[in-house]
Amino acid sequence: MADHIVWHDHKITRAERSVNKNQKPCLLWFTGLSGSGKSTIANALDVALHRRGYHTFLLDGDNVRHGLCSDLGFSDDDREENIRRVGEVCKLFADAGLIVMSAFISPFTSDRRMVRKLFPAGEFIEVFMDTPLETCEERDPKGLYRKARSGEIKHFTGIDSPYEIPSHPELRLDTSTMSVEACVDTLIAYLLERNLIIRRD
Repeated sequence: MADHIVWHDHKITRAERSVNKNQKPCLLWFTGLSGSGKSTIANALDVALHRRGYHTFLLDGDNVRHGLCSDLGFSDDDREENIRRVGEVCKLFADAGLIVMSAFISPFTSDRRMVRKLFPAGEFIEVFMDTPLETCEERDPKGLYRKARSGEIKHFTGIDSPYEIPSHPELRLDTSTMSVEACVDTLIAYLLERNLIIRRD
């Protein structure tokens, strides 16, 4: 970083921004294999919170790679940089007082830990989509597992590139046994329990 770059503090704090929204900022980090339900559940939660009047934003892995991270590939170094950028963007949205959801495979423990360290205690919520590989591969919504098995795609997570299972995620969801509605109910119950949102009937 250049020596002449100086941090400027904002006159309005993140706490003041969140009070205006009647919620507390946080990041729900959805991690899991391709096809595990990350984007589906994150989108459903986004809709459910929006309908209840909360201020949210959703970052999705594929969408981010169309813009912010379009210059990155899928090497280990590029995956790390992808998550680093996303983590910083999530922090900016949280600083604006939003409830942020991110849906990224994010296969490496060290990368997820890096993002967690950007947030105050209790504001990083790791949601492990604990859906079995067999189910993800059966779904194969983008045809990626088929291509990985045939060798068309290299370094595909779960096939020839590892996925490091979270050891202590805040939440585990298995979409092979849980419906979308059950997953969303579990997530909202967690947010209510931690006083990150308040009940709005």
